[in-house]
This record gives sequence, structure tokens and C-alpha cells, in this order.
Amino acid sequence: MPAMTTILAIETSCDETAAAVIRDGRAMLSNVIASQVDLHAPYGGVFPELASRAHTEVISAVVAQAMAEAQCDYSDLDALAVTQGPGLVGSLLVGINFAKGLALATGLPLLGVNHLEGHIYSLWLAPDFEQPDFPLLALIVSGGHSELAIMTGHGAYQRLGGTIDDAAGEAFDKIGRLLGLPFPGGPAIENAAATGDPRAYRFPRAKTDGPYDLSFSGLKTAVMRAVTVQPSGGRDKRRRGAEREAPLRDDVNIADVAAAFQDALTDALVAAACRAARDFDPRQVLLAGGVSANALLRQKLSAALDLPVYYPPLPLCTDNAAMIGAAARFRLRAGFSSSLDFEARPSWRLSEDVYAGDLSRA
Repeated sequence: MPAMTTILAIETSCDETAAAVIRDGRAMLSNVIASQVDLHAPYGGVFPELASRAHTEVISAVVAQAMAEAQCDYSDLDALAVTQGPGLVGSLLVGINFAKGLALATGLPLLGVNHLEGHIYSLWLAPDFEQPDFPLLALIVSGGHSELAIMTGHGAYQRLGGTIDDAAGEAFDKIGRLLGLPFPGGPAIENAAATGDPRAYRFPRAKTDGPYDLSFSGLKTAVMRAVTVQPSGGRDKRRRGAEREAPLRDDVNIADVAAAFQDALTDALVAAACRAARDFDPRQVLLAGGVSANALLRQKLSAALDLPVYYPPLPLCTDNAAMIGAAARFRLRAGFSSSLDFEARPSWRLSEDVYAGDLSRA
């Protein structure tokens, strides 16, 4: 294996069609993302069938642009990488099948990468991030995932817990839709909360059976009941999902609701991370995923832990292919590649990785 590796990576796990060329797991020669935000905005969330169709329409152009911006040819590459899971199965298959076609055409090895692992390795693309001191505590918070894991080495993870219902980013989107804010909900709520009073409402911080698990469905319901006009009789008899149509009360201050909701959600994330840090004594904490862009979460986590806390540059918090290429570098250097008959793994957990703990040679 050459001392320096160059990898073309593809990411299509949800609603971003992305491709990037990464050198040695640290340098981005290109990083191209075709966003579907405008496509899904009318629905207030990602519509899976539309997402997979949009991936099909643009993936060839996105990959071509990534190669052109990197100023390299396929003969300059050492490998290909693609997100294998978790994610929306239809979206995953678009990227996987395209990558398999490239592997057959070029003869390059192909690596299937865990999307959550990719979020962790987005930290390696930060200019000031140095080789970490294991073990690490990783908190991954995004639109589809909220998970805590201990990372004892490259490719070695112990999952501690995660959401038992809505992910943090999904909760942001649902409350944003309820409040009539633009999609995606995360940045819209953060912007609205900037002028709000988080003490105006006292929303619940859910307790779960698992000390490191998270739950946001109760928080979502509490916000809905606090700000919408309730049916006569006192009990909320609306059908499932009807909060989209429920009218807001006239006295609702959107900024205050956004601030109180954001405060409750970030409190829950920080509390779980603090419990894990106390019990497992990590040397560093990595915060990653789309919700890691939230300034309040970054501030609270850094203040609550007497440990170094690292997070990605803002452009690398949301889904991108650069992080997939960064993660693939360690697998490639350890001599691994995937057979071309691998399938999408829409529910793939970090702790289920067949390579786990086997990357000491990287």
C-alpha cells in the first residue's frame, strides 16, 4: 500500500448526493454536495422516494465534478469508497450501485463504509485536529441518528446508547414544522432561539431505562401541547401526525418556544454524554453529525466536561462524502476491501462492524 492514499468517496445515505476525493484521510482535494433541501422543504422532512430518484438524476454529474475539481484521473486513485449504511435503503442503493459500477470499470478496490463512522472521521478533516488519544467518547447527533459510543481504536467501537424514538435532528425538524419555520429545522430553530427566553417554558428532559439512551418524542409532544390550540374536552384526540395541521395559539412567542425547546434537547444530549464520560473515563470527546453545528450544544458540552471536546468544521457537520473517504483510509491502509456483492445495511450499527478492532495496522 502506498504511503499516501487517494480515495474517491460517494455518499447517498439520505438527501445529499455527495462525492469527494480525499488524500491520506486528511486532505480534501474536492468535496461536492448536491443538496435536496428545496425538494423536501414542502414536506417538512425527507420524502424517501423523491430522495432516491433525485440521487439517480445527479450522481453521475456530482462524481464527475468531484474528479474534475481534484484534477485527477481514475488512474490516480488507490480505492473507491461508498456509504453502505445506515440510511434510507433506496438512497443507499443508488450510491452503492454506482460505486460498484466504477469498481468494475476501473478495477479499483471498493470499501463499504458505515455512515456513523464517517461522521466521526469528519474530525480528521479539520486542519487543527491531531491524532487522538484513545479511548474517545463519540457523540453523534444528526437528522437520523443520536448515538453515544466509546472508540478504543480505529474501527473499534462500543455502542453505549442512543435514541429510543426520534433522533435529535428529526425532533428539530418536527418542531420547526410545528412552529412554521423553514426546513431544515435545526438552523431555523437556532436562529429563532437567538432572541428567545429559554425560561419561558419548562419542557421535559426525558428519563430512560438505559443511562446513555435518549428520547425526544415526549419533548416533541410537550411542545405541541404547549403551543397549539387543544381540542375541546382537554384531551388531545388528534390523529397521529396531526400536529402539522394544529393551529398555534395566538399568545405563542416563536422565539421563546424555540429557545426553550433547544435548551431541553441540548440538556438531554449533554447529560447522557456526561454520564458516559464519568463511567468510561475517555481522554477526549468527539461531537459529530448535523446537530453538532448547534452552537449551544457545543458550548454546553465544552463547559460540562473537564475534557478536550472536538467537533468538525461547520461545512462537514452535515452529510458529505469527504468524511466517508477519511474513514475509508484507515480500512484501506489495514488491507481491507469489500466484495462487490455487498448489500445496503440501512440499520447498520457501529458495534456490528465485522472489521471492529482490526485496524491496528492503519
